[in-house]
Amino acid sequence: MKSKSSQPDLDAGRTAYAERRWRQACERLIEADRAHPLAAEDLDRLAWSSALLNRNDLFFATLERLYNLHLEAGELRAAAGAAFWIGFRLSFLGETGRASGWLATSQRVLDRLGEDCVERGYLLLPQGLGRLSQKDYAGACEAARRAAEIGERFGDPNLTSLSRAIEGQARIELGEREAGLALLDEAILPASTGRLGPVATGIVYCAVVGCCQRVYAIDRAREWSAALAAWCHAQPELVEFNTHCRALRTEILLVQGAWQKAMDEIHRSIVRDALPREAAAVCYQRGEVLRLRGNFDAAEESYREASRHGREPQPGLALLRLAQGNAESAAAAIDHVVGATSDPLARARYLPAAVEIRLALGDHDGAAAAARDLAEIAAQARSQVLDAMADHARGAVHLAAGAARDALPPLRAAFNTWRDVGAPYIASRIRVAIADALQALGDKDGAALERDAARVVFEELGATPDLAKLEAPAAGPVVAEARFGLTGRELEVLRLIASGRTNAAIARELSLSVKTVDRHVSNIFTKLDVPTRAAATAFAYQHNMI
Repeated sequence: MKSKSSQPDLDAGRTAYAERRWRQACERLIEADRAHPLAAEDLDRLAWSSALLNRNDLFFATLERLYNLHLEAGELRAAAGAAFWIGFRLSFLGETGRASGWLATSQRVLDRLGEDCVERGYLLLPQGLGRLSQKDYAGACEAARRAAEIGERFGDPNLTSLSRAIEGQARIELGEREAGLALLDEAILPASTGRLGPVATGIVYCAVVGCCQRVYAIDRAREWSAALAAWCHAQPELVEFNTHCRALRTEILLVQGAWQKAMDEIHRSIVRDALPREAAAVCYQRGEVLRLRGNFDAAEESYREASRHGREPQPGLALLRLAQGNAESAAAAIDHVVGATSDPLARARYLPAAVEIRLALGDHDGAAAAARDLAEIAAQARSQVLDAMADHARGAVHLAAGAARDALPPLRAAFNTWRDVGAPYIASRIRVAIADALQALGDKDGAALERDAARVVFEELGATPDLAKLEAPAAGPVVAEARFGLTGRELEVLRLIASGRTNAAIARELSLSVKTVDRHVSNIFTKLDVPTRAAATAFAYQHNMI
């Protein structure tokens, strides 16, 4: 029987827990526990409210008490469950030794019990995740499938959904994209309808939305991230999952062109109490918004902060360097990360930037190689969005080579896909490339229409760097590229040659290495079929290129 002094706190704690007011639940249950030790049911509430506030020390201490309480009472199933959750959470925090010890404890208690129960299914989850991380996808599928069967047999939707989320990811890695995505949909549906507990809900949401983004299933990622955002908003005191969930949501909002909403999500993120990888994700997405809006100094600081938290700051930082006019530095950074990334889907995130940066340097061969790599990945992945990324890259390479007619079909295909999935910024950037191609082919009216449409979107989004590029004179360089095959960078070099500058002076002015300028000058001589700098200058004046 509880003392009178503890009962009001206990009642308030129970009510707050039911209403998902985690901070008040935790505080009131702590007060009740001080007055009189909590019973098992209320210790369970205290443990999970502290977990959702990311108060890990309190969570582990409370669950350990709960484990001992159940063990002393001979409640072996409940004791095994408490030991499992201690181990499972420790594994997410990277404390492998302690995690292994508690999971082994859970297994030993179940061995003493000697009967079939749902807790045996939960112990299969770390196996499935371990095999997933070791790229043993068939093994991950088997462990997850067995766990899901146990969840269904005992009517435990939390276990079933967690298992299907693991199997869905593994199926996708095995090349069974549609089957894997269907399993992810099946896993997340109970979470979206409130049938799962809060911890299982957060784990499933984050796993499914993250996987959908990784495999470029943008429609699903958008749908489920909206549900995830609603879930977070309904629990303003939520700390656990808050930062990671909002980082996932921000990436989707950026694609959708909801840049201010993306920044609002970033501001709501609780970076201070987050795990380093979660804080890094938020910092990186903040850098993306700032870069796209032209706030380069703040963007650089955000990328650096993401790096300090352990996240690769590419391709954002390389694209920032390109926007700052330092293409050589951008190329070095993007080349390094592409070369170090063996996973095809991960490498696909860097390759569009590699194409853009290489073209800015006038390295047509390097850009073409990156575009081919992207096309090969898209062919294997069978993703409409990856196809669009590959089409965009291929079109940009054709355009830079002066083959405007060849550039238009892939550019239009890419535009149609991005427009259909609701990605206005990317679609508008492609419209600018289409305009350049039309201009090169003499369709000035068509080019003007494409640029006007892109301008409207850039103005709405506040995409200052893109607006500045759009307003820059384009007709001369585009025509020159179409007629003589010169890239934009080669035209810059040609104009500086005509002004009498040496290669060393050109290198200083354009922030390039002398070796790179030498290569550009050689390409210019070859494309214009001229033997000397004087002849190149005369050719440029004769054809109104300067």
